[in-house]
Amino acid sequence: MSHPIDHAVPIRPGEELPLDRLEAYLREHLPDFAGPLTIEQFACGHSNLTYLMHCGPTEWVLRRPPFGNQVKTAHDMGREFRVLSALADIYPPAPRPCHFCDDESVLGVPFYIMERRHGVILRHPLPPALVVDAATANRLGLAFIDNLVRLHTLDYKEAGLGDFGKPDGYVARQVQGWIKRYTDARTDDVPGLERAARWLVENLPATDSGAALIHNDYKYDNLLLDSGDLTRIVAVLDWEMATVGDPLMDLGTTLGYWVEANDPEPLRRVAAGPTYLPGSLTRHELIERYQEQTGRPLTNALFYYCFGLFKISGIVQQIYARYVRGKTCDPRFARLNAWVAVLGEQADRALLLGKV
Repeated sequence: MSHPIDHAVPIRPGEELPLDRLEAYLREHLPDFAGPLTIEQFACGHSNLTYLMHCGPTEWVLRRPPFGNQVKTAHDMGREFRVLSALADIYPPAPRPCHFCDDESVLGVPFYIMERRHGVILRHPLPPALVVDAATANRLGLAFIDNLVRLHTLDYKEAGLGDFGKPDGYVARQVQGWIKRYTDARTDDVPGLERAARWLVENLPATDSGAALIHNDYKYDNLLLDSGDLTRIVAVLDWEMATVGDPLMDLGTTLGYWVEANDPEPLRRVAAGPTYLPGSLTRHELIERYQEQTGRPLTNALFYYCFGLFKISGIVQQIYARYVRGKTCDPRFARLNAWVAVLGEQADRALLLGKV
């Protein structure tokens, strides 16, 4: 069986890097650099941009903020570099970073470089060459949630990340923050999201559930899997939103991305990965497994699920607003408002039914 190994492609127009300037910088700052430098792009991401650098026999990955970004705090390369540096020796799925550059004369923005890892990324829809049977889908779901538990149970203070976030009042701050981000980026009327925003404010938990290092965008297409064993996680990617906060909010985001086979067809069309293959865990089974592995009760799953749907809507809406306002010309973003609308409908449906 052939597998869709994640690979780079020619750089999208408008997202090129200044090759000569970057090569001169790398020759000075990377001791193992051996030119000539050639660059391709991993083109599937929607936020921070990821490039594959070929430097003689060596490959590195470069990460930089998106072009047209207006919210610098949302694309802090220094934070991403710091969390990966702290995790490199204690959490094997975290790629090891190699170098951070805050000299904006090189690329015009800060960036960092990390090791390249190889593997399969499961995106929706699966290519015809890749067949995932029910037993594999089930084991992958268990590995997926167990790996999130592993992250949430790390001693983040021992790792040097005790000051990495502000866990006190995290839940209320996140709800208010994502409402503001969504409102600032709003282009279309989505009544379901307006209702969800009000409901979240009115149904805040009395207390946060605790503090942990959280990824904040944990989903199938942010995982690299072993091409020989799709249930083995080779790497967790895209750490740009990582912080220290309430782990149930992280789980809620993951639940928001998790689409089931009996969900409406429009929601299945925008799934971030093939989470509804035969044999896959349901959202309820993910919750049960998480509670079993952590001992952390989840008595208000609906709140965290609705928060996840609203937050993902905010992420997608911000990207769509960049496109509408002419800050990026990436044609993939032209219909992201349809994704936002579908998420609003799902939030409405969950609140009407009163369940995840």
